[in-house]
Amino acid sequence: MRTKNKIIMLFVDGVGIGENDSSKNIFFQNNLTFLKGNFESIPHLSNQFVAGKSKYIFPVDACLGVEGLPQSGTGQTSIFTGINAPKFIGKHFGPYPYSTLLPEIEEKNIFKSLIKKKKKVAFANAYPKIFFDYINSGKKRLSVTSKSCIYSDVKLKNATDLRRGKALSAEIDNFRWVEKLNYNLPVIKPLTAAKRLLRLSQENDFTLFEYFYTDHFGHGRYPEIKEHTLKVFDSFMNIMLNNIPQNTTLYFCSDHGNIEDLSVKSHTRNPSLSISVGKGAKFLKESIKDLTHIKPAIMELLM
Repeated sequence: MRTKNKIIMLFVDGVGIGENDSSKNIFFQNNLTFLKGNFESIPHLSNQFVAGKSKYIFPVDACLGVEGLPQSGTGQTSIFTGINAPKFIGKHFGPYPYSTLLPEIEEKNIFKSLIKKKKKVAFANAYPKIFFDYINSGKKRLSVTSKSCIYSDVKLKNATDLRRGKALSAEIDNFRWVEKLNYNLPVIKPLTAAKRLLRLSQENDFTLFEYFYTDHFGHGRYPEIKEHTLKVFDSFMNIMLNNIPQNTTLYFCSDHGNIEDLSVKSHTRNPSLSISVGKGAKFLKESIKDLTHIKPAIMELLM
């Protein structure tokens, strides 16, 4: 099946489908409204499949037949390589990938697989100088996404790219770069960031943006910026969900549950939340049942 599909993948760490309980589930509070505003109802454990206009919410199994709480290292490896990483090593493991998974990530990551098929790929996140100093020091504790880029010669964007509007900061609006890292950058609006990502996606077949603050807030980290950061994320998601070009599919996925249950500060065994919007939305909804299905479904959609 030959197509001119383009895919924007929003990998959002630590988001599951939880209980219909406003005392626990952030999606039933007022912190995040993008699901409420775009779908017929908010998903919960008794109603996991929800639709909107060319938009679908559906559950994805993050446990993969392994006991214990899903973790980022194995969950992200499963997403970006298509292998059952926790079963491969016999346990869930994180936040970084287990050492024996590194050869699998090097050979099977989605960037490398798409490049072999002559597809143009990009990782939209910018990294500050402190990150590149860390790499250059010889330290190797890196996320699956950054490892995948390094293994595949995909550019890791920097402060110059961010300043020129060719990348996004991890928190979307540059706030942390300015307030915590002392960069001379504008704090941008969610609309500006969304337009930037949409523009970047039209230059590539596959564009990835990674957002990890949802997982951090689920663990109770960075409470001083939680309200601001979640408001920006919510606005950004609303804009993205309603402005996907006709030739493009947006796919939102996560590696495990966390922020959907604020009664605990650990990960959960809840299904991870997936959202598909646009041209290939129904195909992804029908093809993806667990984390290992994500990479092959994206590959098929782009071929």
